[in-house]
Amino acid sequence: MEERTSEKRAKQIRRREILKLSPVVLLGAFAIPTVQDSLLKAGLGFHDWVSAKLFRRGHLAPTFSDAEVVPFEKFPINGYDVADPGVDLDAWTLKVTGDVRKPGEYTLAQIQALPRQRQNTKHICVEGWDVIGRFGGARLVDFLDFVGADRNSRFVFVECADDYYTTIDMATARHEQSLLCYEMYDRPLTREHGAPVRLSIPTKIGYKNAKYLTRMHITSVLTKNGYWEDQGYSNYYGL
Repeated sequence: MEERTSEKRAKQIRRREILKLSPVVLLGAFAIPTVQDSLLKAGLGFHDWVSAKLFRRGHLAPTFSDAEVVPFEKFPINGYDVADPGVDLDAWTLKVTGDVRKPGEYTLAQIQALPRQRQNTKHICVEGWDVIGRFGGARLVDFLDFVGADRNSRFVFVECADDYYTTIDMATARHEQSLLCYEMYDRPLTREHGAPVRLSIPTKIGYKNAKYLTRMHITSVLTKNGYWEDQGYSNYYGL
């Protein structure tokens, strides 16, 4: 009896010691170059999966009073490549492809004909700064319904005039605060802020708020995720 008790006690001690050593072993694994990337990708993938599961379509990002909005001239201009890729604003269209009933090219006037929403929300940059601005435009969900996007598709992939690209999960795309933004501060979007149409998604990090939109692709299969995402940044990054 004492022998079985001693053996059981020894097993318990070994299990505790293994648990104590586990973080050390994991940290040691990160020091091995051949496994660093796979561990980081696995961790990021798990983080994105958990974040997506926790996302609530009915949960709104904070909104703010007009007094809390930063003056337009102090709203930072942050670009991927150039401040103005030279979009021909008069000839601009948004090309829609993929899992939609009405693929084609849509004009700014067609987007502006949808119900307009204005909101004071916070833009949060991955570089560490944030700012409250006033944004206006059509709800992305209204545009998706207008073009007949498949609700069962998983992603909205967008491309931009400056060759930037990113992906929005469908649940976020259909969130009521996600905008096809064509106004800032009740005025038409300026070139440096992404004219004629950009994304304004206050439930996502700044690099998801793509500017100078030219194409929208509805799909469940991605060949690429986003400019920053394909370099190791979070593909979901909800706020």
